[in-house]
Amino acid sequence: MSRFVWVSLLFSVLVSAQPAVRQLWRQKTLERLTAYAASSSGVLGVSAIDLTSGETIGMNGETVFPTASSIKVPVMIGMFRDAAAGRFKFSDPVRLTWVGNGDDSEGPLKERLMHGPVTLTVRELVEAMMQWSDNSAANECIRMVGMERVNALIRELGLRDTHLRRFMMDIAAARRGDENTSTPRDLARLMQLIYENKAAGAKDCGQMLAIMKGVKHPFLRPGIPANVEMAAKPGSLDEVRCETAVVFLAHRPFAVAVMSAYLEPNANPVSGVGKIVYDYFSRLAISNEYGREIE
Repeated sequence: MSRFVWVSLLFSVLVSAQPAVRQLWRQKTLERLTAYAASSSGVLGVSAIDLTSGETIGMNGETVFPTASSIKVPVMIGMFRDAAAGRFKFSDPVRLTWVGNGDDSEGPLKERLMHGPVTLTVRELVEAMMQWSDNSAANECIRMVGMERVNALIRELGLRDTHLRRFMMDIAAARRGDENTSTPRDLARLMQLIYENKAAGAKDCGQMLAIMKGVKHPFLRPGIPANVEMAAKPGSLDEVRCETAVVFLAHRPFAVAVMSAYLEPNANPVSGVGKIVYDYFSRLAISNEYGREIE
């Protein structure tokens, strides 16, 4: 029996062993997600993992979507692993030059590059890639780690449906079908691995979460109370919005990934899905297994 089948059977037993009222709460949440998806433009998928119990909840969690900039999470892991292995130091200088063919993004680094070459430390390069989603920084990180090695890392982490196929904003590659792709299940699992210090060393995983806590304008934020800390990586392309995150909800932290495609212009269903998922876990956080509030 494969590990995946064994885990699926164990999860089925755990869910079936829950009190009926708990199963009703889960079903109601799935119905809310289904109704929200039906009312939204495009199509979407979501996967969330209870980081206290390992229980998952989601919809279309195994459907493959474009990742947009969420693919930068495994690139970041590769950078931290290579630094730990001595391939470079985070204090090493990296010189970037303006390309101007899509190899860029909004943010402070873009403005600096437009006026000439910029030298950053490797740490600043990773922060620019993650916090501002700067594509010049991301492409340099991919070059430093190597695309094949990033994909080998993804396989090592057990993410079977996640693929880095092109550099950021390589439109020609995208037209050929060389799209960066993943599933909500894989992206949520990726955040779980960082949270549980399994993606790299414990210190490095803590630093990765700290960097992602500084991400500018995460899509999930409108659906998550401002006092709840979150480490996130959003992604955006034409007709595509996605985000993967750890939400540090007291007593019930969870990892979540929302992915969508075929959206109408300016549509973004991520925060709406995030609110439904947050509502689900926030009630679990203050209730016993029979739904009685205990705080």
